[in-house]
Amino acid sequence: MARINLLPWREERRKQRQQEFYVLLGMSAVAGVIAVFIGLWFIGSQIDAQTERNNTLTNEIKALDAQIAEIEELDRQRDRLIARKEIIEQLQATRSQMVHLFDELVRTLPDGVQLDSIKQGGATLTLEGVAQSNARVSAYMRNLDASDWLKESEIVKIEARGTDKTVPYVFSLKVNLEDPNADKDAAEAASAVAVTGGAP
Repeated sequence: MARINLLPWREERRKQRQQEFYVLLGMSAVAGVIAVFIGLWFIGSQIDAQTERNNTLTNEIKALDAQIAEIEELDRQRDRLIARKEIIEQLQATRSQMVHLFDELVRTLPDGVQLDSIKQGGATLTLEGVAQSNARVSAYMRNLDASDWLKESEIVKIEARGTDKTVPYVFSLKVNLEDPNADKDAAEAASAVAVTGGAP
């Protein structure tokens, strides 16, 4: 019977398998490196895209902040204009009242009484002056209370220390301003609203 030596074939087969293993291992390594590079590229592109979106959002936020600051400045200007308008309206409304006030101050002032100063704080007047006697001051207060434009007079002080012997009494009064036309104006405004059906 013939004898066949299979050792060279087996050795060659083993070498071939080792070569195939190393080739596969190399291909796996190359594929792994390629996969890592692709993953890094993808992640980098995602980071770049997100960074670009963040920068866009930051720029939009800055633009919105600038618009908000401009709107706030416009609101402040509007408030200042409204305040000025209200002051002008108040001055217009009280212009005739001041004319009546000075007319009433002259008309109610009795003989023997002189005014030295007039101070206004809101709807309250402080009148300071000199008088010949307490009775003259009382008469002045009665005249003020009888006026349509001046009400609720109140004496703050009256002292006998005037330097002028003809008017030895120094006094200070407080009196409230009233507009007798206020009720009439309010009634006219209410009537106008009723006629227009409450439309602005």
